[in-house]
Amino acid sequence: MQALTTIAALREAVQAAKRAKRRAAASDAYEPTVGFMPTLGYMHAGHVSLIERARQENDIVVVSIFVNPLQFGANEDFDKYPRDNERDTRLAKEAGADFVFIPSVDEMYPAPTKTIVSVQDITDVLCGASRPGHFDGVATVVAKLFNIVLPDKAYFGMKDAQQVAVIEQFTADLNLPVTIVPCPTFREPDGLAMSSRNVYLNADERRQATVLNEALRLAESLSADPEGITPGQLRERIMEHIQTAPLAVIDYVEIKAYPSMEEVSSLQDSGRILIALAVKFGKTRLIDNTLLHRG
Repeated sequence: MQALTTIAALREAVQAAKRAKRRAAASDAYEPTVGFMPTLGYMHAGHVSLIERARQENDIVVVSIFVNPLQFGANEDFDKYPRDNERDTRLAKEAGADFVFIPSVDEMYPAPTKTIVSVQDITDVLCGASRPGHFDGVATVVAKLFNIVLPDKAYFGMKDAQQVAVIEQFTADLNLPVTIVPCPTFREPDGLAMSSRNVYLNADERRQATVLNEALRLAESLSADPEGITPGQLRERIMEHIQTAPLAVIDYVEIKAYPSMEEVSSLQDSGRILIALAVKFGKTRLIDNTLLHRG
């Protein structure tokens, strides 16, 4: 496995790997596939599972580690975001990555960015409402990474379902030749969704944070009989359960059609329904969700 820090070096390494795969196949017509998994780093088992899936489904696997300043607000945790590139590189290698791309901010943004990828409508709610400009930063850096890596498939965890929807939208709108592969949320044994930010939680916050998964499982149970509860009532029940944790401060609890993020008038509506939440424990903001499939 190679760890690379410049765009030029990564591009050349991936192209060289593809040429080697063609030679091994003894066919110039053979086109090796590239799987890509972009990360902010500080990997956990959820990241590892995405790399392993990419390894199973592609000839070449690229992982990026880049804490992207464009997606952090002025009062957010960019400077404090946990970083451990040595550990992440080892985990990526063990999971089967061929290349790890670890660019600096100057490498990715050598001059002030004058071009922004901005997805409309579906970014106006949930984390888009709570974190203005966040998804512009996500879409811009992911679009840049797609153009650098040129992957056939890109893998994203559904813990941030809105992010997946945004990436799928601009990929389709811009006709990018990348297949987006959403992957299930990985959870700790007690149900807490795995997140690099979980390390910020103290012992009491970590113990109480399990209320988020409990609330989502309650929502799934209550919505199993959609005639028995309205979206508004379901939202209230979710909030009531979260508030049983004294340290929980709710940012939002929302029920939206997925991936359009439109309002849901009835839990009987066909298609996919996203139940999403964001809650703070101390200074740590956690997100989680569940996706209901109707008809």
